[in-house]
Amino acid sequence: MSQAGQRFKAYRWRFKSWGCAPLVVLLVAVSNVYGEPVPRQTAVISDDLDRESLRVAIRHSVSYLEKLPPDRVVGEEPRRFTAREILDTLLAFEKLLDRWDCRECWTKEFNERFELIPSASDAASLEVLFTGYYQPVIDGSLMPTAEYRYPLYGKPADMITAEQVTLMPAATTEKVVGRLEGENFVPYYSRREIDDFGSLRGRGYEIAWLKDPIDLFFLHIQGSGILRLPDGRRIGVGYAAQNGRAYRSIGRLLIDDGKISQEEMSMQRLRGYLREHPEELSEILAYNESYIFFRFVEGPLGSLEVPVTAGRSIATDLRLFPKGALAFIETQEPVIDGAGRLAGWTPFSRIVLNQDSGGAIRGFQRVDLFFGTGHGTAAAAGYMNSTGKLFFLVLKNTPAAK
Repeated sequence: MSQAGQRFKAYRWRFKSWGCAPLVVLLVAVSNVYGEPVPRQTAVISDDLDRESLRVAIRHSVSYLEKLPPDRVVGEEPRRFTAREILDTLLAFEKLLDRWDCRECWTKEFNERFELIPSASDAASLEVLFTGYYQPVIDGSLMPTAEYRYPLYGKPADMITAEQVTLMPAATTEKVVGRLEGENFVPYYSRREIDDFGSLRGRGYEIAWLKDPIDLFFLHIQGSGILRLPDGRRIGVGYAAQNGRAYRSIGRLLIDDGKISQEEMSMQRLRGYLREHPEELSEILAYNESYIFFRFVEGPLGSLEVPVTAGRSIATDLRLFPKGALAFIETQEPVIDGAGRLAGWTPFSRIVLNQDSGGAIRGFQRVDLFFGTGHGTAAAAGYMNSTGKLFFLVLKNTPAAK
């Protein structure tokens, strides 16, 4: 693309891990879809985490991308990206981490070799909603008992994924999930049919049992967790499949019904409401027809089948954005007091890896940040709800950066 077809923004970067580091000015090309010149702007962004966590997260993305054909398209937005372009960027950036402690060396090479691309070309889509997720630790059992009676299901053998082709007005292909009922292909069972009506009960798909239906529901929302067994052992469970039903937010349901205000909504408040109103529990949970099936895993895995790293991994709509790519985020995160309550907010910016997806993470304006494993991360992840900016990072002179 010629310079006549671009507009430029200047971004200033400061890295907290370097102390009082000098500002670095980067020119970032943004497609000028409207043909109007845009004045240069500046934004101060800082990376607030350590180098080694970033190196670990990069290695996980590299292991994913090395298995793909180099010309495989791994993202369509904000440009079309191939596996080779993203992999080359990761390997170059990984080498640059060796100069992390040399401010002048690092900033000079970074500015010369890398390009930042905003996640969307129109101003309305540049504001992104950031939420958080974590890996819960939950009491569970590999055998049902009077105490452990809520089943955690593996992927059912009768669940079928097919392609639905639409020819008019334009040819499109969409994956659909269902089952055969006689000779008819029908939608797969909903949450109500599975949990309330027992559609899968006793068919051998159970892999574990939990004590609490609310814990079970939130395990579905998080997508992975650690089961703490009665004998003290711990075993990981992660996403195996989904029933094909659309995700619907029960938090939004309670806001719309006037039961919790928008201002006070959080994962903690939502859990509290469900425990305070057991008579409403079944109806509220059934509102979200989406249902997750699990398998045993080693550690928290994202949808790319690689481990996610606390603070460094994000979930986005992987139908749009490049899988495994480096990104920069600028937003604010909750400050949690000793009692697990929200005490305030603090701004931050960070280099992250696009390594996961989620049922509620759809479109240009949603990012979910992985906070880690266990109770200590639950409060921050639960309160995380803030707007900010998302950028992707690529080597200069790649097709994606042009």
